[in-house]
Order: sequence, then structure tokens, then C-alpha cells
Amino acid sequence: MSHLILVRHGQSEWNLKKKFTGWVDVDLTPKGKLEACKSGELIKNQKIKFDYFYSSFQLRAINTLKFIKDTLRDKKEPVKAWQLNERHYGELTGLDKDEMEEKLGKKKFFEFRRSWDKRPNPLNKNSPYHPLNIETYKNIPLENIPDTESLKDTYERVNKYFKEEIQIKLTKENILITAHGNSIRSLCKYLFQLDNDQISKLEIPTGNPLLIKFDSDNKILNCGYLDS
Repeated sequence: MSHLILVRHGQSEWNLKKKFTGWVDVDLTPKGKLEACKSGELIKNQKIKFDYFYSSFQLRAINTLKFIKDTLRDKKEPVKAWQLNERHYGELTGLDKDEMEEKLGKKKFFEFRRSWDKRPNPLNKNSPYHPLNIETYKNIPLENIPDTESLKDTYERVNKYFKEEIQIKLTKENILITAHGNSIRSLCKYLFQLDNDQISKLEIPTGNPLLIKFDSDNKILNCGYLDS
């Protein structure tokens, strides 16, 4: 049996401000750091020895993993993968969610946030929020940097990496991934074979580890959140 734990990063500075964050590289709030530490304690109680740690390229996921690893006292070097980044929200990036819901109406707002294949308009390449202008992404090939993404785009990016780099290890090894609401939503759609309607309604809580157990044939035995 092997284990996969998925953790959405703790509360970020822009989660607190209710802004569309996407690829903007913001850090954790004090509450987010506490959530990450609590995640670490919940995971530690499982007494699982991890073979690999993965995070996205983004500070909020990297630091969530750091707090967890500090709690576990595990010094393995994590793998950082831009493919596990949050969905890019295009021109919505940096905007206030409550204001946009009021402006667009609930139905249109939900479409932009959760529809399967609808992309917001592209973010202007001159915007300081565009990944091209953020130091974190300077070494990512230009063709891999998006201007906007749908959930479908995010799903394809995340799961291509998961299938090529991570899934094969789950036949016998234990893995922990810290990532984001939409990248974890994408992994759940693939792992649990959710349809497009189910995925649009799936909520991923911050700082609550999702433990998935696999048999030797990569079939899911059971799963559940560690914080009830």
C-alpha cells in the first residue's frame, strides 16, 4: 500500500483580501502559517514515511510544505514544479471577487470561476501581475507561461505532469503534494473520475490534508481529510 497526501496551501495574503490570485506569487498570512503547522501535526500523527515531496513553484505552496516538513523533521529536498501552479485567471487577476460578483452577477461570476472550459480574457503582458513580469518564473520556457486558463487547461497541465512524474511512484512509495485549489481540484477530477459538473462544485479547503491510499495496482483503497 502507498499513500498520497494533497494539501492546499494555508490562507494566503490574497485569499484574505478576496482577490483572484492565480500565478501572482503571494505569501501566507499568519493564519495560513498556523494552518500549515496544523497540517504538519495531522500528517505526523499518521506515522507515514514519505519518499517524495512536491510543491508548485509558488511561495504559498512552497512555504506550506516547509512548515509541514519542519513538523515532520524531514530534510528531503522537495521537487518544485510549475505544472502544479494555480490556474491563471487572466484579466481577473488582482481583482476583488466580491466586486466582480456584484458587477457580473452570480451566474456569470460562477462561470468564470468554475466552468470547465471557459477562459477569462487574457491578462495584458505589460501587467505587473503577468507571469512574464514576476521573477519567480524567469526560468520557465516562454511557451509554457499562460495569459489565461480555463479549469480544463489547468487539468491538462497538472495531470500531464502527474502521470509522467508522480503516478508511477505510487505503486510503492509515499508522496506529499502541496499545491492550490484548482490544481488539487484537477488532480481529484482525474483520480476520482469526476465529471465536469461534479468538478465545478468541488471545494478544496485550505490547510486540510487529503489522504488517499492506493493498492499495488494504483487503485484507490480509501481516502479522507485528516481534519474532520
